[in-house]
Amino acid sequence: MAVVKCAIELEIADVIESHGSPMTLSELSSALACASSPLYRIMRFLMHRGIFKEELTAHSSLAYAQTALSRRLMRYGEHSIAAFIMLNSSSMVAHGEDAWSFLKANPAQSQLVNEAMASDARVAMPAIIHGCPEVFDGLGSLVDVGGGNGTTLQMLVKAFPWLRGIHFDLPHVVSNAVEFKGRCGFPNDKECIQILKKCSEAISEEKGKVIIVEAMIEEGKMDELSDARLALDMAMMARSYKRGQRKDIEGTGISS
Repeated sequence: MAVVKCAIELEIADVIESHGSPMTLSELSSALACASSPLYRIMRFLMHRGIFKEELTAHSSLAYAQTALSRRLMRYGEHSIAAFIMLNSSSMVAHGEDAWSFLKANPAQSQLVNEAMASDARVAMPAIIHGCPEVFDGLGSLVDVGGGNGTTLQMLVKAFPWLRGIHFDLPHVVSNAVEFKGRCGFPNDKECIQILKKCSEAISEEKGKVIIVEAMIEEGKMDELSDARLALDMAMMARSYKRGQRKDIEGTGISS
């Protein structure tokens, strides 16, 4: 993860993308103002992990090229997850500090959270929109609780234009919203249940829904999505040492 963060900070993917074609080591070193020897070792590791690839130029020189995965590391790419990766730090956990207390005292990190949650929404929401559109059938309005900068709500209202979107978050967050994807990342299930039950009380019994998007971890069961679920659990731990990905929604009482 440290090497991937280094690649993001150096903006390697952005530089290669702007160049418009694969770049040799000397070209990349010059563009980044980075010594070629450590850069070579960084790129060797990233290629081994399948993040970048190597191609031959017209002059038969080896050059570094983009992949679908490396484009995710672009700082300014539409489908970038760079902010989400940069957010996941164990420094808060190491000092026993909850993420939200830390962010209150560090505005720059708070902005990074907004950017990270927006990037997370840009990855997750298309799967929800195309994979289970029936969830939104019959709804007239949609409230995004903890909606951050409004990316999730903006995407959902665009996909389902009959929805009236309501963005709900703290005043200082909403003031900078685009029109953070939220999650019920509270320290414990009791607080989460209180919020969700209030939502349930406010909606129509005939047509209302409380929609929960959660990566569930099933102990002892591994499938093609287990790696993503476990990675999300590590990300949640890095942001809130008291919280993790839930194992069983039924067991928390959230569904009652």
